[in-house]
Amino acid sequence: MLLALDMGNTNIKIGVFKNEKVIMESRLATNYNKMEDQYAVEILDILKLYGLDNKGFEGAIISSVVPPLTNTISRAVQKVTGVTPLIVGPGIKTGIDIRIDNPAQLGADLLVGAVAAVAQYGAPCIIWDLGTATTVSVVDSNGHFRGGAIMAGVGVSIDSLVSRASQLPRISLEAPKFVVGTNTVTSMQSGAVYGTASMIDGMCDRIEDELGCKATVVITGGLGSEIAPFCRRKVIYDDNLLLTGLYMIYNKNKK
Repeated sequence: MLLALDMGNTNIKIGVFKNEKVIMESRLATNYNKMEDQYAVEILDILKLYGLDNKGFEGAIISSVVPPLTNTISRAVQKVTGVTPLIVGPGIKTGIDIRIDNPAQLGADLLVGAVAAVAQYGAPCIIWDLGTATTVSVVDSNGHFRGGAIMAGVGVSIDSLVSRASQLPRISLEAPKFVVGTNTVTSMQSGAVYGTASMIDGMCDRIEDELGCKATVVITGGLGSEIAPFCRRKVIYDDNLLLTGLYMIYNKNKK
């Protein structure tokens, strides 16, 4: 089995692969105050919850956008599985030609998502990851990673709005029946869901203009399932995109 972890700013997605298939996926909260033993116990408990033996792992791989916790989670994984995890970073084989100003600055999550998207859906492609931040990755028809865009995530935007406007309530992220809201809650939900979907549609149009061709659009991330159905253009929602990318990168680098 292979243990794959994608560490984001809000949560850590955990996946277990066996015979090329995801047999388990779960999430842990990202917490700067936890020590490696605490993370190890939580990972072990999750594996036990799904009836998996922690002694059955041949390898592990981690992508992280939280540098202060990367070594902590790496040591925790090693304690649980007995194997030293591969960390996605400079020097790792991915098969993606990175054509940005400083390739070393490319986030591990963006690279992992691009690897999986190109392998599964082809190039050119536009990958949207809707998490703490909303990120856009662009791969051209030659398979070159061209760059992208970064903006505040949907949840972060809502939290900021609520904290700065005393009369606005906290809301659940779900689509109201109509775009034109008839009260405060449905108006905020419309802005969050339909507004984000419209941004995706519009940004993809502009990106395709720069590429000079149509591109496949792939959406992933914790909030992607709430937004993808309301895009007017054809999009592919893939919740396990980054886990799949981690599996592919591990196979490219294992000895």
